[in-house]
Amino acid sequence: MIRNLKENSSVKGRAITNQRRLLLELLREADDHIDAKELYLRANAKDECISMATVYRSLNLFKELGLIDELRFSNSIRCYYEIKHSPEHQHLICQCCGKVMEFHNPYFQKLVEAVQREHGFKVTKAELYLAGYCQECGETK
Repeated sequence: MIRNLKENSSVKGRAITNQRRLLLELLREADDHIDAKELYLRANAKDECISMATVYRSLNLFKELGLIDELRFSNSIRCYYEIKHSPEHQHLICQCCGKVMEFHNPYFQKLVEAVQREHGFKVTKAELYLAGYCQECGETK
């Protein structure tokens, strides 16, 4: 859906302005998990009229529309954003450099299914992240 946004298009009745389109495109192109500040820096390099307030309002709108996921790990005040996609995946977070990496483990989904069955509980959201040190930072620890 995001790849095919055209000029003057809308998503769920909300206008996709040029600035919103740019922000969505930058989120889609990001090789990593991006926070609001980094998204602003990348967007501002392409359009100096984009403000930090526009970035925050757009991120909130994108969440509301179900286009992106907001990730907050542990007690961090920093939020990361990624385009909503499947399959479900989990995250590795480096406690030194802050790098966030994705991984997929089929046992996690099996665990969720087992919990649902055993407890008659409908899981609507399940998150797993592992904190530690990435390869680069681990070599210095």
